[in-house]
Amino acid sequence: MKYLKILLMLLAAVSFTTAQKKSVAKKETSPKKEPVMFQIKTQEDSVSYSIGQNIAANLKDPNMKINFEALFAGMKDGVEGKSTLSPTEMQQIMMGFNDRMMAIRSEQMKIEQEKKRAEMGPEIEKNKKEQEAFLAENKKKEGVVETASGLQYKVLTKGTGTVSPKDTNTVKVHYTGKFIDGNIFDSSVQRNEPAEFPLNQVIKGWTEGLQLMNTGDKFEFYIPYELAYGEEGREGAIPPASLLIFEVELLEIK
Repeated sequence: MKYLKILLMLLAAVSFTTAQKKSVAKKETSPKKEPVMFQIKTQEDSVSYSIGQNIAANLKDPNMKINFEALFAGMKDGVEGKSTLSPTEMQQIMMGFNDRMMAIRSEQMKIEQEKKRAEMGPEIEKNKKEQEAFLAENKKKEGVVETASGLQYKVLTKGTGTVSPKDTNTVKVHYTGKFIDGNIFDSSVQRNEPAEFPLNQVIKGWTEGLQLMNTGDKFEFYIPYELAYGEEGREGAIPPASLLIFEVELLEIK
C-alpha cells in the first residue's frame, strides 16, 4: 500500500501538470506562463518524484512515442494487481517493440557510419597511398619478410626459447607502437609494465605475427591497416586506414 500511495502521488502530480498545460493552451490570448513545477514537501514526495525521474530517463528517445495516459494507467493497474492485457500479450507487444527500436537504431548507426566514412574519405585515401608506398619500399630492406596476408616483419633479436604461441594462448609482452612518421602512440615499455592478453582477442596482425615468435624473441612488425584497425581506425587514438609499426618482445606464453 505504501508503494501504491507513492505511485498514485506521482501520477497525480503528473496529471496536475498536464492539466495545467492544457488549461494554458486553451487561453490563446493569455500571456505565456512559466510551467508549474511540482512542489516537494514530504519524504514521500521526494521518493515519488525520484521514481518519476528514473522512469523518464528511460523514455528520452526521439524514436519512442509514448501515450502518457496509457502509461500512467498501466502503472496504476500494475500496482493494483490488474491488467487489460494478458502477460503473453504484453510479452509479444514488448518483443515487437524492441525489435522495431533495434531496427531503427541499427539504421541510424548505418547512416552515421556512412556520414563519417564520407567525411574521412580524403584522409583514408591519403593514408592508403602512404601505406602502399611504405610497404613497397620496406620489403626491399634487408631482413624484412612479407607474409601472404601482407604482414611484414623483421627479427631484431632471437631469444633462447623454442616454443611459439598459438592463437588460443595468452601472451605476456613488451611493445612499442608507432605510426609511419615515427610518433609513438602506445608503449608498455614506457609504462614499465608488460601487457598480457589472449592472442585471439587482438588485431589480426598481432595474432598472426606473434605466432611466428618464440619466447625471448624481439620482432618489429609492419601491420597494414587491413590487419590493424581497418579504415575506421580508433577514434581519438588511431587515424583511419593507418599502418602501424610495433616492436614486440615475447616474454611469456601461458
